[in-house]
This record gives sequence, structure tokens and C-alpha cells, in this order.
Amino acid sequence: MANVKIVTDSNSGITQAEAKELGIYVIPMPFLIGGEEYLEDITLTQPGFYELLKSNAQVSTSQPAALNVTELWDKLLEDGSEIVHIPMSSGLSESCHTAERLAADYGGRVQVVDNQRISVTQRQSVYDAIELAKRGKSAKEIKEYLMKTKFDSSIYISLATLKYLKKGGRLTPAAALIGTILKIKPVLQIQGEKLDAFKKVQTLRQAKNVMIEAMKNDFATRFKEYAEAGEMTLHIAHTDSEAEAMIFKQEVEAAFPDVPVVFVDPLSLSVSCHIGPGALAIASARILK
Repeated sequence: MANVKIVTDSNSGITQAEAKELGIYVIPMPFLIGGEEYLEDITLTQPGFYELLKSNAQVSTSQPAALNVTELWDKLLEDGSEIVHIPMSSGLSESCHTAERLAADYGGRVQVVDNQRISVTQRQSVYDAIELAKRGKSAKEIKEYLMKTKFDSSIYISLATLKYLKKGGRLTPAAALIGTILKIKPVLQIQGEKLDAFKKVQTLRQAKNVMIEAMKNDFATRFKEYAEAGEMTLHIAHTDSEAEAMIFKQEVEAAFPDVPVVFVDPLSLSVSCHIGPGALAIASARILK
């Protein structure tokens, strides 16, 4: 059976250094900031990104150049391997659709997985793919598993500010003004393709409680079977708020004493540019047993 190589993008939160340790390949996501192109984790660090964001620089996301993607694929396929390519959700970026179109020319040797995940849940998909490849599964079989389990994940995010949703056109100026005056802190959710509103609160404490209760409900309903089988994990993510994320981790561990909190990761910069610094998130994902 052909050797299977795993490719993802930097939205997974997997750094270039971690990719080398894992034996996988991470395509850096490009950003246009002040008219210049930056590559995540190559020429754009997390601290550098937030410094530019807070300075009110014009920040926009892009997608990897098609040529860069195919050049990597061509190199990896030289030894007869197959590829499993796991990009960020197609609901949040066109990079997935682009990869699917490109893969059509590779005769099935490149399997693009549109399992609609991002950040720590996308990372879990990569880890599952690595384990399945070790078990001798083909690229097609790995894709089938990741697609079958794509909705076995959930993310809730609390925002510290409405400023960046307004800047990105995802919130009207009037709504942003009202939210600021009333000190509304929205809690958003990612379950599948979209970043959607979930609930409005006024304090960080309320936001944390809402997110924990929402996840408890998921474990009691959507994920009940998997939770009882010990197949669910929890993750914490944040935007430029690591200290608060570590506090939240302890609170989540107290609320879910039987479920491991595996990662405490920065959120993808592609999400961060739309929600700004100070966000906290709780995520869950089913793991391969």
C-alpha cells in the first residue's frame, strides 16, 4: 500500500516546528497587512500579528497560491505516495474549494478533506489522519473516516470586543455601537461550516458559564455515545490571551473531571483577524480509538 503523507494549513494551529516533529506538512496561510503579504508562522508571528492588528492596520486574509500547493504535492508524490490534504473549513475560506479543484488533476492520489473544521478541531483531524496512516489506511480510507466524523466536534467562542466584527463587515456600525454601550459580549459557535451567533452576555464570567453549559449539553446530547465511550476530548483556544486561557482550562477541567483537556492553543489567525484579541474558546472533538 502506498505511503500516505499528511498536509494541512496553519489554520490548524500546528506550527512549522511541530510539523517537522510529526512528519507532516503545513502550508502557511497568507495575510495582506498594510499592502504587504505575510505568511503565518513564517514571516508573521502571533505577537507580530496582534501588534499590527491593535495598531489599526488594514488586515485581510487570503489563500495559498495554487502553484505553491501543487509544487508541494508534486514533490511529496515523487516517491509514489498518496496525500491527505486537510484545509480549513470551506465555509470559512475558499482555499478548500481551490484544493479540491486542483486535486481533480491528480487521479485520486490527493484526497482533499472538507470536514469543515478549524483551529483545535482541525488539529485533531490531522492527528487522527496521522494515526490512521500508521495503521496502514489508504488516503481514500482516511478521508472517508474524517468525513464520517466531521460533525463530531464543537467550538464556542466568547469575544472581548465587537470592533473587529464591525471592521470585517460582519456587524453593522449601529449594532456594534449598541453592543459597546451595553457592554455586550457575544458568544459565537462553530458547528460545521459557519461562525454563528450563539448567545449575548455582559461579563466574561457569564460567557465562560454559557460556553461550559453549552458544551455540557453537547456531551449529554450530540456526543452522548462518544462521551460515555471515553472518545471525547476538550480543548481551549484564545486570541492573544494565554494567561486567561490557562485559568479557563482549570475551570473547564473542574466542570469535566473525566474528560482530558488536550490542547491550549492560540486560535487561527484567519479567525482572529475577524474577532480580535481577548477571545476565549472551548472546543471538543471526538478522538480515534
